[in-house]
Amino acid sequence: MTMVKAHVSTDELVAGRYRLLDVVHRETNRVSWYGEDVQGGRPCLVTRIGLPPELGEEEAEQAADRVVRMSETMARLCPGRIAAVVDSLVEAGSLWTVTEWIDGLPLGQLMDQKGAFSPAKAATVGLQLLDILEAAHEEGITHGELSPGQVFVRVRGPVVLTGFGLAGAALVPRIAAPSYASPEQARDERIGPAADLWALGAILYAMVEGRPPYRDRDRPENTLRGVDRLPLRAPLRAGPLAPAVQGLLRKEYRERLTRSLVRQSLLRILDEEPGADRPAPRLRRAYAAARHVGPHWSGRAMAAGTALAVVTVAVAALAVTHQLPGTEEAASDGAQALPSVSAAPSGEDAGDTDGRATPTAGASATITAEATPSASPSAPPAASSPPASTDALPDGYRVYRAPEGFSVALPKGWKRLDTDKADLAYRVTFGAEGDPRTLAVTYSESAGSDPVAVWRDDVLPGLKERDGFRQIGKIEATTYQGYKAADMEWVEEADGTKVRTFGRGFLLGGHRSFSLRWTTPDADWDKSANRLALETVLRTFRPGSAA
Repeated sequence: MTMVKAHVSTDELVAGRYRLLDVVHRETNRVSWYGEDVQGGRPCLVTRIGLPPELGEEEAEQAADRVVRMSETMARLCPGRIAAVVDSLVEAGSLWTVTEWIDGLPLGQLMDQKGAFSPAKAATVGLQLLDILEAAHEEGITHGELSPGQVFVRVRGPVVLTGFGLAGAALVPRIAAPSYASPEQARDERIGPAADLWALGAILYAMVEGRPPYRDRDRPENTLRGVDRLPLRAPLRAGPLAPAVQGLLRKEYRERLTRSLVRQSLLRILDEEPGADRPAPRLRRAYAAARHVGPHWSGRAMAAGTALAVVTVAVAALAVTHQLPGTEEAASDGAQALPSVSAAPSGEDAGDTDGRATPTAGASATITAEATPSASPSAPPAASSPPASTDALPDGYRVYRAPEGFSVALPKGWKRLDTDKADLAYRVTFGAEGDPRTLAVTYSESAGSDPVAVWRDDVLPGLKERDGFRQIGKIEATTYQGYKAADMEWVEEADGTKVRTFGRGFLLGGHRSFSLRWTTPDADWDKSANRLALETVLRTFRPGSAA
């Protein structure tokens, strides 16, 4: 089996159209990237799966078509729960799938960052997966490639599943993530719904134990051999989830728990867990309403930065982790407690969202500035484009990775000048001795519902009290890295010098947000060095670790 490597040059376009930016998640023989459709400037999820070298060109093309068709079928069965495949192609011996960006993080990435889940949180995810599998199985569809990398957990709304249509696309028992294959799949036998239930059990096991029931070995075929022949390692942290996990992970598929018994077991765990939220109604009872309501974006957007009085945006993994029903953990005081993750750009579904804008949302709402009519705001480069790669930085710039959980490329000699902390918020200010420019990065866990309104209602009143304050142009709604955002620009007097500030606030979800404020002497605003620095900051900022 061909093994997929994560390193692909960001200078090359997949199919001449899709630029790869950041690796989102990797599993054996599968790598997913945050990407950009350069034709439409829209964020997307691009996944590369290695195909067996013996697979012919015609068979590979049929596999690509099958993935698209199956995605369309499942999207009709499970609106809002399936990632829509917008393109699928074969290139360089690999199957590439392109889906609309999903407003969440892969379950595998969350497990890598968080470690073991509580039984209640695992049961919540399991029930949502069970709903999707039940809808598929009743139509005679088997997923066959279920793994934590195919499950996307969102801040708000149910999980989203990818990967339908891959099973049977190649002449191998399992294309990717062999440690989640069922024993019958490992033996290259015909599979059915029972194989998906095994994979569900393996995912539940991994969530509570922090590792899959069968480890990945040096070669996929060795992993499959272990799944088939080795005894199950008894779960140690599953607690009340253990009977369901062990019932699903029975080698003989006829002896595995049925869907109804699994559902009863998982619901019982939530009933007995204090404070645990039961999931939404089962899919088939919700489909009719979803069809009538249709897609909408009612997510959370910018917030005032508590005592810091600035707009902000979320750290996605922390929000996702803390928003899972039954989650009680809270970060301890201090920036080190905040996790660092790659931001997950937006997508669209038929239910609640976390405040992300659709890629075409644009600047649909503006607020008239109290300024001279002739004043006009600057137009920052790539205001609504996804972030570019940090591989090619201007001379002298370097990527700074903050322990708080963000990263950004800074000019030579820049360092942290100041760090302010308040309840559920912090602000880090960067600069250099002898350089009058500064960058302030602010994080808060208090988010409102409209980025434009936050600038207007929560930030602007305080700014108006400053010496020499004058707003430039309008507060502009925009998108940033696929997220709902808003820009504001102003001048004021600081120690006798007229300075100009460009501010961008954007939301990831879960009441959490970031804002970026770039300040420089007004006389230097249009100088090429200043424009280059601002462009580089906006292009390279990541609300999670870029490592």
